[in-house]
Amino acid sequence: MKFIAEINVMPLKNLLDPQGKAVTKSMTNIGFHEISNVRIGKHITLEIEAESKEQAMEKVNEACNKILANPIMEGYEYTVRQA
Repeated sequence: MKFIAEINVMPLKNLLDPQGKAVTKSMTNIGFHEISNVRIGKHITLEIEAESKEQAMEKVNEACNKILANPIMEGYEYTVRQA
């Protein structure tokens, strides 16, 4: 069966997010004073061939830990659904 995974990778809350800080400053500079603490991450969509949803979730988790996210600096959340 084919599954679709939607993955969000974000910097850990305790770590500085330089890209987010730059966007936050730019928001203030152009008049969006009510916007603060911007955090910027990645959104990844992929297809997985697996026998079950549980197996697909295991593959997504393994891919995130090995290549899609840096567990030292980033956290991730994902959903898996049948295609």
